[in-house]
Amino acid sequence: MTRSVRPRALGASPTDTGVDFGLFSRHATAVELCLFDEGSPEERARIPLARTGDVWRVHVDGLGPGQLYGYRVHGPYEPEQGHRFNPHKLLLDPCARLLSGSIIWSDATYGFDPASPETDLSFNSADSAPFMPRSVVVDPSFDWGDDAPPRRPWSETFIYEAHARGLTKLHPGLPPELRGTFEALGHPMVVEHLLRLGVTALELLPIHAFSDDRFLVEKGLVNYWGYSSLGFFAPEARYLGPGGIPGFKGAIAALHRAGIEVILDVVYNHTAELEETGPTLSFRGIDNAVYYKAMPGDRRRTFNCTGCGNSLDLSQPAVVRHVLDSLRLWVEEYRIDGFRFDLATTLGRNPYEFDRDAPFFVQLAEDPVLSRVKLIAEPWDIGEGGYRLGGFPRSWGEWNDLFRDSARRYWRGADGQVPELVRGLAGSREILEASGRGPLASVNYVASHDGFTLADLVSYEQRHNWANGEENRDGHAHNESWNCGVEGPTDDPAILALRARQKRNLLATVMLSQGVPMLLMGDELSRSQGGNNNAYCQDNEVSWLDWEGGAAGDPELPAFVAYLAEIRRTHAALRRTTFLHGIPDPDTGLKDVHWLKPDGTEIASDEWEDPARRELGVVLGSDAPDGRMLLILLNSGESEAWFRLPELGVDSWSPILDTGTKTGQPDSFGHTREAGGTFVVGFRSLILFRGIKQTG
Repeated sequence: MTRSVRPRALGASPTDTGVDFGLFSRHATAVELCLFDEGSPEERARIPLARTGDVWRVHVDGLGPGQLYGYRVHGPYEPEQGHRFNPHKLLLDPCARLLSGSIIWSDATYGFDPASPETDLSFNSADSAPFMPRSVVVDPSFDWGDDAPPRRPWSETFIYEAHARGLTKLHPGLPPELRGTFEALGHPMVVEHLLRLGVTALELLPIHAFSDDRFLVEKGLVNYWGYSSLGFFAPEARYLGPGGIPGFKGAIAALHRAGIEVILDVVYNHTAELEETGPTLSFRGIDNAVYYKAMPGDRRRTFNCTGCGNSLDLSQPAVVRHVLDSLRLWVEEYRIDGFRFDLATTLGRNPYEFDRDAPFFVQLAEDPVLSRVKLIAEPWDIGEGGYRLGGFPRSWGEWNDLFRDSARRYWRGADGQVPELVRGLAGSREILEASGRGPLASVNYVASHDGFTLADLVSYEQRHNWANGEENRDGHAHNESWNCGVEGPTDDPAILALRARQKRNLLATVMLSQGVPMLLMGDELSRSQGGNNNAYCQDNEVSWLDWEGGAAGDPELPAFVAYLAEIRRTHAALRRTTFLHGIPDPDTGLKDVHWLKPDGTEIASDEWEDPARRELGVVLGSDAPDGRMLLILLNSGESEAWFRLPELGVDSWSPILDTGTKTGQPDSFGHTREAGGTFVVGFRSLILFRGIKQTG
């Protein structure tokens, strides 16, 4: 076995003769590559790496894909200076393309002695190798054939947020060996379901290799959501199907053939190593002082603006490069079409305050590969100044929680919600226009993985998170939900009918608003988590989609979602690239939007703040390229409301959507109503009309 140094990429790269290994560490004094055999708790060889600048490299002849390895990194153990090197700890390669095994939690996985009164200032000489996963050498080659990214424009995008395991685990039509795996995502039955709904982008909760936190394992739970990253270059091995990584890539290719993009929810803001009293698994032992942001003036303590113990320091060029290399790998080797960045404010802290021109954002925009994919921010973290909705760069979309909350409040009948609802319907111009973006930068939703499902949103007013083992203290206490009269399950047909209508109202509000709509996995099948609004540790029937039982109470809902998607797809007025301004056209006198009272007149400036207002009319599309004008009538009140149908460049209005019916098809579908006439909108209902102009 010969060894030499070659200038190649970081991580483990197979060659014709062996494998090249490369590891970044600025402050290390020595690095050893540890080679393992399958099932062995101890390495069979330790090989020193040679240093070139801040990168340590070695080429080992005779190795190939499948080889298990790790690192031991030597250097100062000086926590008060930010250094936590400990060669007794086996470290995962941060650029590993795959991990084998899982952490067996032991005090040996900590760089200090947890029992010592000196806590993290003490030193732990126990060997962690028997308790650690192994990094795996991977052959990245894959025949993609004629695969091509769908490259859907934002105006055509309809996102379906899903958990890869939860989406497919209970699907009765899938082979058992595929259920709950990445590979299942490309199965024809899954793809066909997404296509029937009109979905154009599948957004997956974290698929990077992650750990099950020690406190969860000790309670018999797991980190189901995956927001506890171990490595940014490796897919989570527990979700690989029989085809392994090639099977996952094949699923992405199948989704692409159907015209569906794949977006990854990525967690580059923190890692599984937690605060300074957390374990030493990878970054902490490789170069803690570079990878993690320290408290100002205190190098011993980690700066925690994520609520997860640590924050990656993307003010460091090496860390920016590491994250960009990871993103590029997922685009180039897995053909991923976009990313949703968890707690994205952390990525722009430069070093502590948020900076829209932070190095990560600038280099991402300049990257020839990454600048072509979709970028979505979760625009907040928990640090000071962390809420940054509207503050991200020009090319980014953002999760819009203000849209979510205003839609929830309006439909549960809260006072004074019409102004906020209008802002959401119009694409949140007040928030986004200053950054030079249009309404498509707003990702609109009423339910996501974090919080109540849609069915629970209309069935519970209180969280029911006892199964999480935190005495129901975790999760949001303020949900803007309404149980329609009874907390939880009921057999009352009136309440069940009202809940079904409320689900349709909320879904219609998302799909008829300016921006990019997002649907949570299973909301089309009335998936319930039993009122658990923080099911991050529930890898069981609480979180999995029940494909058969979930739809039993509201079987028409999938068709309703599909119908909404068709309406959105076929009406340009709902997919604007520029904001509505309500300015009259000099030729027609019509505005790009009219906000109307039930009597058909426009809401005056001094009438907007009426707290009792529950009714709203909206006319769109006078400037739409397809010439289709739309009228939306909304009534969140407890009684029916009479509306005068406006005379705004049309002769009549034809109803095409009614949330008061189970299918969304109006009872009077196709029956036009003369402009200037009246129309009754039922209690808690939304009606959509298409304008008809006489020809000749």
